[in-house]
Amino acid sequence: MRSKLIIVIFISLFCFAYTATGQKLINSPYSRFNIGTLQPEGSFRSLGMGGVGTAMRDNSSIYFTNPASYSSLDTMSFVFDFGIDYGRNYISGATSKYSSDDIDFHHLIMGFPLSKGWGLAAGIVPVSSGYYKITNTVTSSDPGYDPSIGEYSINHEGDGGITKIFIGSGIMIGKHLSIGANLNFLTGQLSRTNQFVFADFYNAYHNSSIESLELKDINFDYGIQYTTSFKNNYFLNIGASVTPGNNYNSKYNQLSLKYTAYSVSDTISYTANNSAQTFIPATVRVGVSFGKKNKFTTGLDYITTKWSSSIIPGSSGYAADTREFLFGAEFIPDRFSNYNYISRIEYRI
Repeated sequence: MRSKLIIVIFISLFCFAYTATGQKLINSPYSRFNIGTLQPEGSFRSLGMGGVGTAMRDNSSIYFTNPASYSSLDTMSFVFDFGIDYGRNYISGATSKYSSDDIDFHHLIMGFPLSKGWGLAAGIVPVSSGYYKITNTVTSSDPGYDPSIGEYSINHEGDGGITKIFIGSGIMIGKHLSIGANLNFLTGQLSRTNQFVFADFYNAYHNSSIESLELKDINFDYGIQYTTSFKNNYFLNIGASVTPGNNYNSKYNQLSLKYTAYSVSDTISYTANNSAQTFIPATVRVGVSFGKKNKFTTGLDYITTKWSSSIIPGSSGYAADTREFLFGAEFIPDRFSNYNYISRIEYRI
């Protein structure tokens, strides 16, 4: 019966990925490069604590960045975690400022125990967003205006994103050690359009370049956690997880052409590669958490990805390594209070 439930959950998540792909519409120029703007990872409780999760363990929460944490799920519980994300982006230059905002689906995660010390989780989470829209118009009053070229507009637009569907399990080995693994299915498409359009639309040749990168493949997460407890319900957890670097099956198409208002005039270049090489490098996470059971929790994570070694069609040379320090804390005045609701509220930063 339980195996049938697992199959139903995985199929449901797979179908859900094509109807709620988490396409954020935050207008950011950084989405032009690589696989787009990377989205913050984490479930509801994790994001409320700055995204920490590598060394976090809780019997009613899911920390999918380290699948070893699934072994802490309560034997009498079923965890369902759904997130809506609101974001606002500010961009400023020497002479102008711009802001955009958006609200959208963020994640859908569920988990349950298979037995004591052995848990399973599955979900769908965003990996990156490729949305952007940038326009620059040059008129006769601009300093960079050239009469031999005339007035024109340059338009850059992007759309799509990468989504991850995962299913994983974590199990305790002995009293203090847990290990786990996720099977991840990455899917999505990034589309980008660059246009050079003259103001004299009907009497000039205009340029357009269209490219798309489609990615569908699997990868894995591996995690380990060590936990120990002290007097008066104090605890210490240490964790590490890794997503190994992987070559992904992908398709890359690029078309450049010049055209008039009446018809396509000439193809400048065309590339269609149904077996393009896309390499996403490994992500390594280490973390520690300390606290008092049912009272407070603190966590610290360090995450690094060597993006400079990535191979992403259409974005060569634009990747830089990332290093993140994440910190979060949670405080609960009285989790089991029967008379004061305010005392049972969980405060996170």
